[in-house]
Amino acid sequence: MDYIEDFTPHAEAIAELFAATFTASEGAEEGALIGALARRLIAETPAEDLRVVTAWEDGALLGGIFFTRLTYAGDPRKVFMMAPVAVATARQGQRIGQRLIMHGLDLPRQEGVDIAVTYGDPGFYARVGFKPVSEADLHAPQPLQQPQGWIAQSLTDAPLTPLSGSVRCVAAFDDPALW
Repeated sequence: MDYIEDFTPHAEAIAELFAATFTASEGAEEGALIGALARRLIAETPAEDLRVVTAWEDGALLGGIFFTRLTYAGDPRKVFMMAPVAVATARQGQRIGQRLIMHGLDLPRQEGVDIAVTYGDPGFYARVGFKPVSEADLHAPQPLQQPQGWIAQSLTDAPLTPLSGSVRCVAAFDDPALW
């Protein structure tokens, strides 16, 4: 499996992967929502606020992850949100997602990012080091429909401690329907 961080030549294939994966698992409406989110993230997010990591095998796109900046007013730590994450439906259950996430987290870690946060299944993401956090300790950019899915991990040797101040996400994520 090869990992590619230069996503620009593959932007539409990446968006289609997210749309198809979420359609298969969550239905057509969610697939359309996440496909549109992927397109917006790629087209509209400033380069300094976006990282995309994809996994490929024999020229086929197997999976992808978006990392986008979260800014906490009054807190100097660098925080990136890992979302959405997708693995091609036919390749799920083969640990591709876990390997992609572990590889993907190395990118922000090497760039000096302090904390990675995501919003998803705590059982799955615990396998790659994420732990539950309360919204009081780590505010979400929008009200959470499933607060138990708000999870984070320190990417440094420092313990995960509360973040202070209001939070701002990238424009593509500033939509209550995504939360």
